[in-house]
Amino acid sequence: MPDDIKAPPAAPDGGNIKDARLADALSERYLAYALSTIMSRSLPDVRDGLKPVHRRLLWAMHQLKLDPAAGFKKCARIVGDVMGKYHPHGDAAIYDAMVRLAQDFAARYPLVEGQGNFGNIDGDNAAAMRYTEARLTEVAQAMLAGIDEDTVDFRATYDGEEQEPVVLPAAFPNLLANGANGIAVGMATSIPPHNAGELCAAALAQLDLFRSRGLTLDQVRLAAPATGENPLPSKRAEFLDASLAPMLQALPGPDFPTGGVLVEPPEAIREAYATGRGGFKVRARWEKVAGKNGTWQVVVSEIPYQVAKAKLIEQIAQLLEEKKLPLLGDIRDESTDVVRVVLEPKSRTVDPAVMMETLFRATGLEARIPLNMNVLDADRTPRVMGLPEVIWSWLEHRHVVLVRRTEHRLAAIARRLEILDGYLIVYLNLDEVIRIVREEDKPKEALMAAFGLTEVQANAILDMRLRALRRLEEMEIRKEHRKLSAEQKALQGLMKSEGRRWETIEAELRATQERFGGGALGQRRTETGRLLPAVLVDEAAFVEREPITVILSEKGWIRAQKGHIPEDAELRFKEGDGLHTWVHAQSTDRIVLFATNGKAYTIKAEAIPRGRGDGQPVRLMVDLTNEDAIARMFVHEEGRRYLVASTDGKGFVVKGEDLLAEKRTGKQVLVVEPGKEAVACAPVEGDTVAVIGTNRKLLLFALDQVPEMARGRGVQLQSYKDGELSDLKVFFRKEGLSWMLGDRQRVETDLTGWRGNRAGAGKMPPNGFPKSNRFE
Repeated sequence: MPDDIKAPPAAPDGGNIKDARLADALSERYLAYALSTIMSRSLPDVRDGLKPVHRRLLWAMHQLKLDPAAGFKKCARIVGDVMGKYHPHGDAAIYDAMVRLAQDFAARYPLVEGQGNFGNIDGDNAAAMRYTEARLTEVAQAMLAGIDEDTVDFRATYDGEEQEPVVLPAAFPNLLANGANGIAVGMATSIPPHNAGELCAAALAQLDLFRSRGLTLDQVRLAAPATGENPLPSKRAEFLDASLAPMLQALPGPDFPTGGVLVEPPEAIREAYATGRGGFKVRARWEKVAGKNGTWQVVVSEIPYQVAKAKLIEQIAQLLEEKKLPLLGDIRDESTDVVRVVLEPKSRTVDPAVMMETLFRATGLEARIPLNMNVLDADRTPRVMGLPEVIWSWLEHRHVVLVRRTEHRLAAIARRLEILDGYLIVYLNLDEVIRIVREEDKPKEALMAAFGLTEVQANAILDMRLRALRRLEEMEIRKEHRKLSAEQKALQGLMKSEGRRWETIEAELRATQERFGGGALGQRRTETGRLLPAVLVDEAAFVEREPITVILSEKGWIRAQKGHIPEDAELRFKEGDGLHTWVHAQSTDRIVLFATNGKAYTIKAEAIPRGRGDGQPVRLMVDLTNEDAIARMFVHEEGRRYLVASTDGKGFVVKGEDLLAEKRTGKQVLVVEPGKEAVACAPVEGDTVAVIGTNRKLLLFALDQVPEMARGRGVQLQSYKDGELSDLKVFFRKEGLSWMLGDRQRVETDLTGWRGNRAGAGKMPPNGFPKSNRFE
C-alpha cells in the first residue's frame, strides 16, 4: 500500500466495510462460482437430461407456440426471448446451444427443427441467427407434454418477472437418448447418445424386475442425498445391481447419430454401465469396393461421433504427405448429403484390413468416446450414476409427474362436478330458481340459502344463459356428470394403488417406444457386437521404408540424411563440432544409443530430423544429462547380442532386445560404479573377446567365459594396476584379429601370446597397433 494511503476508503452510504483474510474471501466467492457452474450451467439434470440453457430454450419456444405443426420463427427472435426473459448470458452462447439441438449429426434425436444453414459434419458453422428459423420437434413436444398440468415446479426467473420450469416432465428419455457433455469446476460429464427404443425396452425390463420383486417406491427411494457418508439404501442398491443384466440385454451400447461400428468388448461395456465411468471405442464403417483389372478401393460411409469430416480428411492427407501411411495411395472426399470418403491403396496387393488398421491407429477413423455419467440428481446433488440408477431416476420422475398430473386432473374434475351439481339443482327446482332470480334483491345469497349451494355454484347458476335451460342441455349435463364421476373414481383408484400407477407408466413407455423406436429416426445406426479384428500390423507399416544415414556429432547433435552416404562423403557440422559416428539405416529402423551412464536409449529413425541442417540436440529426444554422453550408436537388429563394458573392466553379454527402451528416460543396462563410465557396446560376432586397456595391455579369451545378463555390473574382463578399459571386440579366432592402420586394415592371425583367461592383465599389443588403443 502506498505511504500516502493511511486508511481504507470510506464505505458507501448505508454500507459498511468488514475486514477479512484475502484467502478466506476468495475461497468463499470461488466456492459460490463453482456451485453456480456445477448446478446452473454445466451438468444436466438426471430427470430430463437438460442443462438450464437447453431447458429455457424449449420453454421459450413452447411459450412462442412453436409446435411441430406451427410455422417457423427467426432464431434471432427465439434467442432474444431466451436471453431477455430467462437466460442472462451472451446471445452467441444461446444460439450455439440451439444449433446443436438442431444438428442431426450432433443430436441423436434433435429437439429443434431448423430451417436454413445449421452447420454440417465437416465442421462448418451455422449461418447467423438472423437468417435461420426454427421450431420444436415431436421429441421436444414429448419432453414438454403435461407441463401445463402442474406436473413440475416453477420458479421465478433472474429478474422475477417471469416463471420458468425447474425441470421438464420428460416423457422421452432424453439424458441417455441425446447424451450430454459439460465441464464444470472440478468435475465434468460425458454421456454418449443411445437408441430411444432400446432405452424404453431397458426401462421396461427394470420395471418388470421391480414389480416381480414386490418392491415399493418407499423401499428404494433415497431418503437423503447419497454421499460417501450416506450411501444408497441397501434395497435400492441391491435392486439397481440386479437390474443391470436384464437391461443390457435390451441396450447393447450407445447409438451415435453418425453411425459407426462399436468395437468395445462386452465386459468393458458392462463395467462402464455398472460404474458410470468408462469409454467406448468406435470405428468408421467401411467396405471394399472392387474396380477394374483387379483394382479396388475402400469407401468410408460413416465416421465416428464428434469427428469433423473435413479435419479428418486433412489429417489423413497430412500423414500421407509425410509418408507415414505407406499403404495408402490417395484419398478423395466424394460426400454429398451422405458421407463417402474414398481411400485408394498404394498397390492392389495391399491387404485392405491391414491398410484400414494402420488408419485406425493413426487417424480419427477410430475414436474413443468417454463415459462419465456425472449428473444432478433429484436433490440437485452432483453424482456419478450407473446406467440402472440413471434410468430408475427417470422412472421415479415419471412417477412424480403422473401423481401430480393426476392430482391436477382430480382437482379440475372436482371443480367441474361442483358446478354441474349446481346446474342439476337448477333443473330440479327450475321455477323456484327463476323466481328467486327475478324477485330477490340478493339472488346469490338467496340461492345459497334455499338450496345449500356453494358460492361457486351460485355464481355459475347466475351466469347461465336462458338457452341452457332447455331439456337437451340437462341431458348433456347429466352425461358429462356421469363421465366425470367415472373418471374421478378411476383416478382416485390410481392414486390409492402404486401398482396401477406403474402399469400406467408402463403403458406410457410402450407408447414412447412405439412412437420414437421405429422408422428412420428410431432404427439403430451404430453397429454393435463386433470385436476388434485380429489384424497384426507391424509398426513399419506406418512408415514408408527408405534408406537413410543417421549422423551423430561430437557435441551430441543428431540428424538423418536421405540415402546411404559413402564412407568418404564430406559432412558439415557447426563450428567447433565434428563427427562422432554415423550408421546406415532404414526409415523403419530403431536406433539404439548406448550412453556413458550405462543406459540404453531408443529412437525411431523416422523421428530423427532430416534435411541439410544440423539436426537437433539428442538431449531433446532422450533424457540424457549434461554430465553423460553417447558412447555408441547402432541400428537394432533382431536376434543380435552385444558385449557391454565399463572403464573399470567389467562387462557382460546382453541381448539386443534388452537394450530397447520404451520411454525417453532410457533403460539402465550396465550398472556403472561412481567415477567410471560405460565405454563399449560391441556386437557379438565370433567366439573370442579382445580387450585393450589404456595401459596398452591386450588380452584375448573365449567368449563363453562371459555371462549373458539383462542388467547388472558384469564380471571382470581385464584387470588393471594402472589404467582402464579402452576398447573391446568380438571376433572369430580362426579369422584373426583385425584393426585399422591408416587407410588399410591389418589382420593378426598368430595370437598365441595374448590368449589367456578372463580377468587377466594381458600383454603389450603387436607392433603397429593404433596408439589410440582402439580397434576402429
